[in-house]
Amino acid sequence: MTQPLPAARRFTRPQPNDDWASIAARELPDVPVEDAVGMLQSWNFHVFMRPASASGNTILPSDIIFLEAPAAEV
Repeated sequence: MTQPLPAARRFTRPQPNDDWASIAARELPDVPVEDAVGMLQSWNFHVFMRPASASGNTILPSDIIFLEAPAAEV
């Protein structure tokens, strides 16, 4: 018996010069920016904890930024 594939998490790719606040404002407009930034950083720890570049930004154009928490296991 085969198992169906789980639904994919919503995600986006960064635009040039994006930072956490710009992604939060664009992708989670109904959430206050400060709260949305915290949510994005918690869902994208692999990007958030990366050492910053010379510009101070940890986000690269090649990153995948998840826009929702991982699904709970059932």
